[in-house]
Amino acid sequence: MIKISGHAIKNIDRSDVRYVALTQVHARLAKKDPTIWGPSAQAEASVRLNWIDLPESSRDLLPTLDALYAKHRDKSNVVLCGMGGSSLGPEVIAKSFKKKLFILDSTDPNYVAHALKGDLAKTVVVVSSKSGSTIETASQRALFEDAFTRAGLTPQSHMVIVTDPNSPLDQESRAAGYTVINADPNVGGRFSVLSAFGLVPSALIGVDVSVILDNASDAKTAFLEDSTLVVDIAYLLAYHAGQYLSYTDDGSSMPGLSDWIEQLVAESTGKNQVGRLPVVIEKSTSNSNVFSIAYAGSADLVVEADLAAQFIIWEWVTALIGAALKIDPFNQPNVTEAKEQTSALLKEWGGVLPVFTAPHTDGAVEIFGEGVDLADSLKLFTQSIHKDGYVAIMAYLDRKDEARISEIRSLLSEKIGKPVTFGWGPRFLHSTGQFHKGGQQNGSFLQITGTPSSDIAIPGQSFGFKTLVAAQALGDGKALSTRKYPLLRFNLTDRSAGIDQLLKAVKKF
Repeated sequence: MIKISGHAIKNIDRSDVRYVALTQVHARLAKKDPTIWGPSAQAEASVRLNWIDLPESSRDLLPTLDALYAKHRDKSNVVLCGMGGSSLGPEVIAKSFKKKLFILDSTDPNYVAHALKGDLAKTVVVVSSKSGSTIETASQRALFEDAFTRAGLTPQSHMVIVTDPNSPLDQESRAAGYTVINADPNVGGRFSVLSAFGLVPSALIGVDVSVILDNASDAKTAFLEDSTLVVDIAYLLAYHAGQYLSYTDDGSSMPGLSDWIEQLVAESTGKNQVGRLPVVIEKSTSNSNVFSIAYAGSADLVVEADLAAQFIIWEWVTALIGAALKIDPFNQPNVTEAKEQTSALLKEWGGVLPVFTAPHTDGAVEIFGEGVDLADSLKLFTQSIHKDGYVAIMAYLDRKDEARISEIRSLLSEKIGKPVTFGWGPRFLHSTGQFHKGGQQNGSFLQITGTPSSDIAIPGQSFGFKTLVAAQALGDGKALSTRKYPLLRFNLTDRSAGIDQLLKAVKKF
């Protein structure tokens, strides 16, 4: 059952010509009309609309998934190597169904080390990438191939590849004897949760994916019969919400859903200097002037539905918002900027991480930017924020052992009274990274990096993960600096002490 409620419902005017137009777009979307988003988007849309069919078409995968689960049922440790759409969907499924799944979506050596700690003999690794060219996933794949070999295990018995048919990764993996499951190539990454990218890791951890598909199909049937279930949401977000949308999992049984929606909405809409920026918050609040969305309780908009229904609802709504904002929701034109800058730095460094000297140091924190100490630096940084702007905090740290750094988001937001997002680097580069560069040009950016406790070599490369994560952070910084955005980087030389010091400084400045 889908139920929509909230304080903003009174703002819905179904006689508004814009609402009527969205209803017409909804009908065209059901027919997979690639002309919805205009001539410039038609070519992309024509090969990106099969997500609409996934609740039904993915049922063809069920026998393969059953066999895969049976083959690996003796393995208690499932690791997923994937970025963005390849990992955020499976993560929320695992959390919601209370299953164990390690998501390796980072290049921070401290975090990567966690993935290698399990018993490799009882480990199955899923490598998910549409092409296989994603630098994070390619590096992680090489790491595990080497680790299994060194442990005297056959990598082909412990690794499953999910990729598009005939991709370089598909061809290489099949030739090497790996189990390969192909996803529908006419589905973009962030719309792929109901495809093989979402279902393969979910099946391996013991989730009944047939139930997920049934629920998604039932939800789609419901909103095709009653268009108001999705058009109401799209209308409010396109015409009443403004740039910022707050999302919270608070009170729901779907931890991580807001992170999945953040990627879907930010990367799909944040281009041509327009867009909607999700701000994932920890708890519902009545004190914010940002349009609020929840899945239970009270908010401007409350969308109550099961997890699978939420997936297809938000994908559909995102496509409708794209039409309302007159942008192509299926491309990501600015994502390559950070990738190119990263590649340039890796080439420039020759595989050896340079030593960077900070203008100022305060305890365990090096300050790369204005300010002689943390308090001074934070004060100067926050004074530079656009009056209608937001702050994006980007933490290139260990999201398992150093999760408490995320507390900085709410602390800073309360202090400055503006929207503040928090992203784990380099994960966010495949999510909000598109919005940072392509959306409204009013962001201010705080990078938090940390000196790793050790490095981990990447087989086949002249550099290790320590150098790669640094190149990604500094490469994205270069991409942002070309737009003259306010940009500040704190590097934690002692990560634990630096986090304590930084949180204390934000509370006090």
